Amino acid sequence: MEEIFIRNFIEEAIENDLKDGAYDHVQTRFPPEPNGYLHVGHAKAICIDFGMAAKYNGVCNLRLDDTNPTKEDTEYVDSIMEDIKWLGFKWDKVLYASDYFDAMYEAAITLIKNGKAYVDDLSADEIREYRGTLKEPGKNSPYRDRSVEENLDLFKRMTDGEFPDGAKVLRAKIDMASPNLNMRDPVIYRILRAHHHRTGDKWIVYPMYDFAHPISDTVEGVTHSLCTLEFEDHRPLYDWVLKEVGYENPSRQIEFARMNLNYTLTSKRRCLKLVDNNIVSGWDDPRMSTLCGMRRRGYTPEAIRDFCERIGVAKANSVVDFALLEACLREDLNKNAPRAMAVLKPLKVIIDNYPDDLVEEIEVEINPERPEMGTRKVEFSKVLYIEQDDFMLDAPKKYFRLTLGREVRLKSAYYVTCTGYEADDDGTVTALHCTYDPESRGGQTPDGRKVKGTIHWVSAAHAIDAEIRLYDRLFNVENPSDESNVGDFTENLNPGSMEVIENAKIESTLTDLNVGDKFQFLRLGYFCVDPDSTSEKPVFNRTVALKDSWKKINK
Repeated sequence: MEEIFIRNFIEEAIENDLKDGAYDHVQTRFPPEPNGYLHVGHAKAICIDFGMAAKYNGVCNLRLDDTNPTKEDTEYVDSIMEDIKWLGFKWDKVLYASDYFDAMYEAAITLIKNGKAYVDDLSADEIREYRGTLKEPGKNSPYRDRSVEENLDLFKRMTDGEFPDGAKVLRAKIDMASPNLNMRDPVIYRILRAHHHRTGDKWIVYPMYDFAHPISDTVEGVTHSLCTLEFEDHRPLYDWVLKEVGYENPSRQIEFARMNLNYTLTSKRRCLKLVDNNIVSGWDDPRMSTLCGMRRRGYTPEAIRDFCERIGVAKANSVVDFALLEACLREDLNKNAPRAMAVLKPLKVIIDNYPDDLVEEIEVEINPERPEMGTRKVEFSKVLYIEQDDFMLDAPKKYFRLTLGREVRLKSAYYVTCTGYEADDDGTVTALHCTYDPESRGGQTPDGRKVKGTIHWVSAAHAIDAEIRLYDRLFNVENPSDESNVGDFTENLNPGSMEVIENAKIESTLTDLNVGDKFQFLRLGYFCVDPDSTSEKPVFNRTVALKDSWKKINK
């Protein structure tokens, strides 16, 4: 039977171009603006840009779009590089839009000489007013018919710094009656006195993105310029620039739907507000949708790449359920994360009939999904800690954990029966008394009896103190950017997005930890070592719970 391959529309376009001889190779680029940190939405673009190049044995460059020096910083450049490497991709070259400033300037001169660009004295507000609307055509600027000589002279004087910022702009001369507003004589150069992080003070005029982008692509040798759907209306301008400047073998722009993830905020402007207003601790706060925040929380690059592959490449925008991303993460961590026991809210258990000075080593698998990972040894002794939630005085009928007179299994150890408890003056239970069955180790008993409840534990004498940070979704509505019902997106914050537990107890095997180490804490979820950890007190972030309980809670 012949194997059937299903290709997405980008692959079909590339293969048709190669077949027709439009290009004899494939070259792409990932072109972020270094004015903020990459977020999960960028992950899809990264996977597509680098993935398409790899699929067709081509190359993908990292090109930083540094055409707006007032918002850019080398801090963001460094973070972008780190995030791409973390996701598992390798660029061919690191390039910058500023590498092509000279080519862009020459292209602008060409347009002026060909009567396709003019210097305009209208203010930004006047340009918007003259542009018209979707229903009404724009009207020509009174400066539109300046001669080539005058435009060349004015553009040179703009370049030489003779005019103040905003006094004049260079506009493409296209069609003020075009149904596409992007074609109504768009601004392609503006005066901007700003120190550039790479070119210093060489330039006083800077190109606009819609002019810089097609020129950067084509001069660089990009064959297929892959970008998100909001640039679809800009494609006619992209093609116009390359045609009117006269480039041979121009790049081809292809658009795909961006990633829209519910309960998530990916706007750089809004993310910056969260940081500046101290709503989060920084760009790498584990509740943020930034890649550095997700990395700190414990997300794996494999899970994010798997997620991007599962949602596929589409032509129409849609919203993806956050639960799918978490499912990809659980699947990856379940296969690869070592198991361990941790007690978040400790309740002391004293096994009265266990020898006072006996310490046993319980051998358990590191990961049942991966037998080759071997086993670990956990201490068992007379005094243990269990979760406070694993004991109830007045237990309901279907409660199978500890209560007076009930027998449960301690994970990988013995059966114990609760015989009594201690309480403070307020009636709060402070300790339990139990007895154990010495013949039940490993869950096997001579009489073959079974119990319905199995709980985790740690040895009190050997436990390590730890801080646990329980993270949840930062927003409690599906579309936190929707301001139709509230005045500000920050009113959609989830008040339970973080809980800090300072006095948790973890098993003694969790020593010599490295930042980013990941574990499944039995019955609790997946956790990751945070950079705030110290040798005296490790700090763990909850990456994701074992099951998706969000929808049930928020119904």
